[in-house]
Amino acid sequence: MTSAAPAPPDPRVSATADPAEPAAPLLPPQPPADDAAAAAARAAMVARLETSGEVRHGPVREALLALPRQVLMPQAYVRRSAPDEDPPRWDLLDWSRPADRDELLERLHSGDSVAIQHEGEPILGRAAGPRRGGAMTAMSSTMGMTADLLQLLNLRPGQSVLDVGTGAGVTAAVACFVCGDAGVVTLDIDPHVTAAAGERMSALGYRPAVVREDGTTGWPNAGPYDRIFVSFAVPRVPKALVEQLAPGGLALMTLGTSSPSWPGLAVIGKRPDGSVEAELRAVEFGHRAGAGFDRLFLSAEFRATITTADGSTQRSRIAPPPDTARGMWLALDALHPGLVRHFGAADLTIGASECGSWMRVKEAGSHRWDVTTRGPRDIWAEVQDVATRWRAAGEPAAYRLHLNADGVQRAASPDGALTWQLAPAPGETGEAR
Repeated sequence: MTSAAPAPPDPRVSATADPAEPAAPLLPPQPPADDAAAAAARAAMVARLETSGEVRHGPVREALLALPRQVLMPQAYVRRSAPDEDPPRWDLLDWSRPADRDELLERLHSGDSVAIQHEGEPILGRAAGPRRGGAMTAMSSTMGMTADLLQLLNLRPGQSVLDVGTGAGVTAAVACFVCGDAGVVTLDIDPHVTAAAGERMSALGYRPAVVREDGTTGWPNAGPYDRIFVSFAVPRVPKALVEQLAPGGLALMTLGTSSPSWPGLAVIGKRPDGSVEAELRAVEFGHRAGAGFDRLFLSAEFRATITTADGSTQRSRIAPPPDTARGMWLALDALHPGLVRHFGAADLTIGASECGSWMRVKEAGSHRWDVTTRGPRDIWAEVQDVATRWRAAGEPAAYRLHLNADGVQRAASPDGALTWQLAPAPGETGEAR
């Protein structure tokens, strides 16, 4: 692949922005691969994001319109097997193959997540074609969520940015476009991911520092950072990232538990005096778990069981909390861990795969619901317990995050009535009340 801009000799050289001379946004060159069809697909994607309210006028929108996604992701996987088919089957599409281009363009601009690596393979120089078995190990996150978070970061020219979890390099490229590449650092634990992202951003004329590193430890060499963006879920706020946040800075990351169902967004700010203020916002979508962070799941067999099997049924006049009561569901996940929502079911359906307990709730008339449960856990009672406490606490949609000097991290409702401790660090004991 050629580019209108000459490639630098080493795109992985660390650099920091001079705060006295803010860097102007860089307009990426348009390489030959950015043809009319790609530009039209990109514009259509941004238009859909604007219609849904996920993108607003501003520098992030301009970056998404300008950055050729097929340069950052000239290869991407599409799944050919059914969701529960084992082993799964994928095809790796390649921009250099004319027969793949239409489908690849659709995949890259669908707004969905885009898988770019299978089973930790080298990304550069690989052959296109089918893959079987295994799992996808690197991807570009859904565009709507990514754009929304990047807008929340309020990126500006000259800011220093730490992008944790490089993936396809989309977030880092947006940061380079808006802030200037001199202050951008992107980290990933996978050397194949960093090698590919460095080369492909170089093709766009960008030279951020692309570093192979455990993202939770940050990169103090180029800190402190005005903005920190973590693109994978963590069980607690990494202390190193808070320490590397500059006064006046802002950090965003998904906080999650072993369940993928009810994520929280940690919004961490550092005041000019160096003190930290943080909150945990209940959100609909969050990033996937990072390396070494095991997640629960509902197998196909268990999903079939909890949607069709008989259990103990009771008639209730108490409505289940709505999906929009995200602050309640976030608290449920923390106070009664191990639950996973089956979002594909027609009715509210939750399972605890570790013990085989489950619950489903079906509307049975005006102000009546049939609640069917089975297993050692009474999930309906757990839901109602947390819902009662959540309502008594004022139905919060966000919780204060207390990041104590002793390493204990706690979430609490604004009135302090509903609180829990985040996943403890080694040697700590978790508790909730």
